Amino acid sequence: MPVRNIIFDFGGVVCNIDISRTKAAFAFLGLRKFEDAYSFTEKETFLGNFELGLISPEQFHATMKSHFERPVTDAEIDHAWNALLLDIPPDRITLLKSLRTKYRLFLLSNTNPIHYKKYLTDLQTVHGCRDFSDLFEKIYLSYQIRLRKPFRETFEFVLGDASLTGDETLFIDDSLPHVLGARKAGLLAYHLLPGEDIRMLFSPEMQFLRAL
Repeated sequence: MPVRNIIFDFGGVVCNIDISRTKAAFAFLGLRKFEDAYSFTEKETFLGNFELGLISPEQFHATMKSHFERPVTDAEIDHAWNALLLDIPPDRITLLKSLRTKYRLFLLSNTNPIHYKKYLTDLQTVHGCRDFSDLFEKIYLSYQIRLRKPFRETFEFVLGDASLTGDETLFIDDSLPHVLGARKAGLLAYHLLPGEDIRMLFSPEMQFLRAL
C-alpha cells in the first residue's frame, strides 16, 4: 500500500530539543531532585500525569515549588521547564509545507500546556505561522487527548479519529519505544536516529527506505 499519511513527533523530530538544558536550569534554581520526564515505561508519574492533562499548570507549579530550597516564581519554573526547547530549522517548515501538498500530515506529541504555549509562540513569531494548522491537518497533544505514546491505544485513537489506515500511515519519532508502539498498532514507523534529520528522509535516495 502506498503511504498516504504521515504522523510526526514534535520534540527531536520537528523541533530540536536538549533535555539536559532543563535539568541544568532546574539545578541552577536549586531543585533537590528532578524526575525524568521522559520515562515512558511508567504511566502513573507526576510528570507523566502532567502530559496526560491530569495535572494543571497551577498544580505543576505548586508541586515543583515544594522541591526547591528557596522560593521560586512560576515564571522561573516555566523558563527552566522550557529550556529544553530549542529551534525549528526553517528548512523543516519548508519541508512540511511541501509534504502537505502530497500527504495528509498530522502531529502526535507527548507534551503539556506550558511547553505547547512556548513552541506555539515560537512558531508564530519566528516562522510567521498562524498556528499548527499551517503545517498539519490536525495535531494530537497528549494533555488534550488524555493519551500518551508509546501505548497502542494512543495510536489507535489517532487512526480512528482521522479515519486513517495503518498500512497507509507512516509515523516518525526519535524514540524507539514510541516507534515500536506504533508498529503494534499497525502503522509503518521510522525510528529517527541521532544525527538524522527528517529533511534527509524525503530525498529521492532515502524516501521511506528504512520504514518500508
